[in-house]
Amino acid sequence: MNGSVLPDSRGAVGEGGPREACGVFAVHGHPEAAKLCFFGLYALQHRGQESAGIVAVDDGRVSEHRQMGLVSEVFDEKVLEALPGSVALGHTRYSTTGMSLLKNAQPFLVQFGGQLIAVAHNGNLTNARTLRSRLESDGSIFQSTMDTEIFIHLLARHLKDGLEEALLKALPQAQGAYSLGLLYKDTLVGARDPNGFRPLCIGRLNGAYILSSETCALDLVGAEFLREVEPGEIVIIDRDGLRSLKMNAVVSPTFCIFEYIYFARPDSMIFGETVYDLRQRMGARLAQEYPNIQADLVMPFPDSGNYAALGYSKASGIPFEIAMIRNHYVGRTFIQPSQSMRDFSVKVKLNPVRSVIRGKRIAIIEDSIIRGTTSRTRIKAIREAGAKDIHMLVSCPPHRFPCFYGIDFATKGELVAARHNVQWLTKFLGLDSLGYLSLDGLVASTGFEKPMFCKACFDGKYPVPVEDGASKFSLEADEPADEDRG
Repeated sequence: MNGSVLPDSRGAVGEGGPREACGVFAVHGHPEAAKLCFFGLYALQHRGQESAGIVAVDDGRVSEHRQMGLVSEVFDEKVLEALPGSVALGHTRYSTTGMSLLKNAQPFLVQFGGQLIAVAHNGNLTNARTLRSRLESDGSIFQSTMDTEIFIHLLARHLKDGLEEALLKALPQAQGAYSLGLLYKDTLVGARDPNGFRPLCIGRLNGAYILSSETCALDLVGAEFLREVEPGEIVIIDRDGLRSLKMNAVVSPTFCIFEYIYFARPDSMIFGETVYDLRQRMGARLAQEYPNIQADLVMPFPDSGNYAALGYSKASGIPFEIAMIRNHYVGRTFIQPSQSMRDFSVKVKLNPVRSVIRGKRIAIIEDSIIRGTTSRTRIKAIREAGAKDIHMLVSCPPHRFPCFYGIDFATKGELVAARHNVQWLTKFLGLDSLGYLSLDGLVASTGFEKPMFCKACFDGKYPVPVEDGASKFSLEADEPADEDRG
């Protein structure tokens, strides 16, 4: 990204936090399908900020627009007018497999046998290298370096048997996390892997069906939430309505628990729970687990810790304050400071309120610590603003293991808690004390009677096997070293 500072809905900046996965939004049966897609993607911008795209179908005629950048940068009225039709598939991307290149932007569109196939993918395949090697050995020619294209080649081998049979034969070959939107001719397909790692829901608007990664996008376009696509389910939407298929794989769902902690917007409902309420419960649980914190006020780093901080404040009785102010007008690209101004790229986003902080004992609530460098700079700013004591509580356990299911921290070396203990981190961050929510406390906060979560980034227990050498760039072996990376 050439050193740019990326805005997001939770306030993570640059390399300080985990990178998002992707957002999928699709419409079937609305005369302005592409415009609805635009607004849906706008609501899902927090899930990916590298590129955005829409494919639209109008009585068999296909149009598309994909570009690097934010949704508001990629689309305008003129572009949307050039995407007519009642069926559309949209995607906003952060790359978890494949470089940040225009050729890897989605939806990925091909013509096969004279027919359109387009796919938009949220997730990450753990057997991508094996599948791609096998497909190439059988004659497949790949146009991109992302695992999403693998779905196209798997489907193409079985389409002679019809769409439903092709889906039932192709999708079970893919292992790992995938929530898909797919267009074939003018039929819209949604599919979710048997583990259900990533969310995908179904909505209805004036007779049109909508697929979305999160319910917040349904709210924006005024659609009614019907239900979630179930783990291992394939939904097919055409002129006859919606019908459902189930893959044969029978596994226990393992929803990504980090969706609740960080990814999803607080106004979304995923996996049957409202994110806003659940994050408050995490904060309340922190108050139970750390009852002896002596503080005059509790504060978040906007916007990442807001809701857990609210829950902590209510449960502990410590007053809640917004003691750092976020600049909401930091653009997608930003001129990087010189070495002598190395903290400026963080300070431009958040600035402490000195009158609130000076002389106070501060309890900071944060949602996660991934690399630690951004938190360190922010804590330094609070210390310089006159805080007497600074304590930090984190509303999840330490991240000690890489994720291979769609979160972009795929190496242990990126995770500061994998290399250092809490005592070292406390000193490194410049804190008086540091505490993490326990894993049992996190699971209890979800309210699920029967826990059904992937917690691999915390406990190293991977519910789906991972290939040796798996990484974000595992399909990039033959890429030119000097290729433009966007």
